[in-house]
Amino acid sequence: MRKRSSSRRSSKEAPFFPGMLTPKEAFRHIRNYLAGQHVGATRDDALLDEVLKCLFCKLYIESSTAPEIPANLDVMEKSKRVRQVFAKVRSDFPDIYDTDTEIMLDPNAVSMILSECDFSLFDAASDPIGDAFEVFVGSESRSRAGQFFTPRPVSDFLARALNPQPGETVIDPACGAGGFLTSVTRHFIAQGVPTNELEAITSKTIYGIDKDAYLVKLAKLHVALMTKGHPHAIFADSLALSNGESSIKKRLPKDGFDVLLTNPPFGVHIVAANPDVLRTFELAKKWKHDMHSNKWLPTNILQMQVPPQVLFVERCLSLLKEGGRLGMVLPESILSNKSYRHVMEFLFQHADIQAVIGMPESLFKTSGKGGTHTKTCLLIAQKQTQRQSAKVFMAEAKWCGHDSRARAIPHNDLPAISDNFELHKQHKRFEESALGFVLNKTEVRSNVLCPRYYDPQITIELKSLTETHTLVSFKELATDGVLSVTTGDELGKLAYGTGTIPFIRTSDISNWELKADPKHGVDRNLFETFKRKQDVRAGDILLVKDGTYLVGTCAIISEADTEIIYQSHLFKIRVNANRLGLDPYLLLAILSSPIVQRQVKAKQFTQDIIDSLGERLYELVIPIPKSPELRREVGEKVRKAVKLRIEARELSKEARARVHGCAVLDEV
Repeated sequence: MRKRSSSRRSSKEAPFFPGMLTPKEAFRHIRNYLAGQHVGATRDDALLDEVLKCLFCKLYIESSTAPEIPANLDVMEKSKRVRQVFAKVRSDFPDIYDTDTEIMLDPNAVSMILSECDFSLFDAASDPIGDAFEVFVGSESRSRAGQFFTPRPVSDFLARALNPQPGETVIDPACGAGGFLTSVTRHFIAQGVPTNELEAITSKTIYGIDKDAYLVKLAKLHVALMTKGHPHAIFADSLALSNGESSIKKRLPKDGFDVLLTNPPFGVHIVAANPDVLRTFELAKKWKHDMHSNKWLPTNILQMQVPPQVLFVERCLSLLKEGGRLGMVLPESILSNKSYRHVMEFLFQHADIQAVIGMPESLFKTSGKGGTHTKTCLLIAQKQTQRQSAKVFMAEAKWCGHDSRARAIPHNDLPAISDNFELHKQHKRFEESALGFVLNKTEVRSNVLCPRYYDPQITIELKSLTETHTLVSFKELATDGVLSVTTGDELGKLAYGTGTIPFIRTSDISNWELKADPKHGVDRNLFETFKRKQDVRAGDILLVKDGTYLVGTCAIISEADTEIIYQSHLFKIRVNANRLGLDPYLLLAILSSPIVQRQVKAKQFTQDIIDSLGERLYELVIPIPKSPELRREVGEKVRKAVKLRIEARELSKEARARVHGCAVLDEV
């Protein structure tokens, strides 16, 4: 049995008790200390090498391979004991450490590291090795390559979901520091696999590939010190299946892998492969939609710039044997955007998609500024073309154990989602909610597979309104001429500040009205150029179409607001004469209601760095009260509220103008 650390900060307590350091916070302290005190190396990667030597000695101690080091020993004796442990590490792993490798830190630094790292490396809630790498080398250099370390709750979740068994071959083709591979070993331990068997299992069945030589070494260390085995950590390009000099195919199982878990690099501007490599991928070709079959089909035209996340979808499937299981982190855009519909077509053709779990935007935030807020999903599938399941499990996690500034919090939806998925796999009933629901694949629309698009709560809430409201889609209202919808124009930054005509952008809309002082003013001649085309009238509604947080925000145009130009990220919605009792003020209230805003949230998809509602505006279901009295009451309340706000805005404008006028008189 593995011996637990006698740490005073348990992994369960550390994230939630003020004043106690998480592993990442401890590594920040260590990094700052070494940067100021260590003589001989100041580069962060060199300092990390030394810290990792100490960490792996700590792992040896935790696993009972080396005796514990009493806390009451003096600094020199502690350092001596650690160096003795490292000698054993070096002896056991000559493929990682040369015979003359030593710990280069002075005794005070070694003692300081042991003191700060008083948490269990086996049981920590996060991945300490990944945390150390991020702190020392920094997330910025990794993010430029589109690579972010997968948080431990996610890698553990996918390991449990795919349930690899001892003897099955497992690979991560973008292994980084080995986070997924160590999650697999923890899964084996949780299944009751004896620790003395892990060495053979690791050496025979665990594979990792990465094109970063340093990370390959780190992954090997990471897994080896947890299992005493020698994983197949390969320095190579997974897309080319080459190390730059020769193919690595002979180093991989001929019939493919049983299990694949990965978080591939992603980014639309990353050059993923050269033309020779691209030619080997179907997804590197341009695809076209065939109207007759309603399918996306490849052409013979090769695209020279293909995002790595797209190519990795095909590579991952090619590495699996028939029936092999796939767990993959993907940007939500792959599963939602029109430009990637062919990727989903490819997946449907070659795999049985079993689950998709939406993740919070904070998942890959490493600090207030570091990391990325890219929305991602977890995809679980099985490689097969014959048998396809009729349903797909879906869920949307709101919390993942840390907030948008990467601070640990006690909220994590993944355990509940994991439990629901296990019940689904066993064909057992569970209470459906955002944390788990089942969608018939016949209900999948336009190859869109992001879970929030199918939010079951929306259907429930709309159904509850059927007796009191007329439910009609935005598309029906537009087709019947009840509503007219147009979008604005972009002027370019050179037009900003050239005049006093407001150029209305998404940030100028708040609380149903336009801001009193829009950020940018443009020339009147420019306004006259766009006046007829934009045709802005009092009573028109502006609704934010694209943005990060403002999508769905509305404002109504007053008589004082008609001399404006509005940008392309806004819809202009006009209510025409109708028999539904719908007027602009009632529509403004409906568009701002919780049920419609929930639909907006479900139907806004990420495009690169911003979200967009786009043409999915027409999918919104508008609940119009059946009661004429209620329609009039709501409309009148909104009219009054808007009138009072606009009057207050105009009064504030007049007051500022009067102050300015007085100042001018004083000067005269």
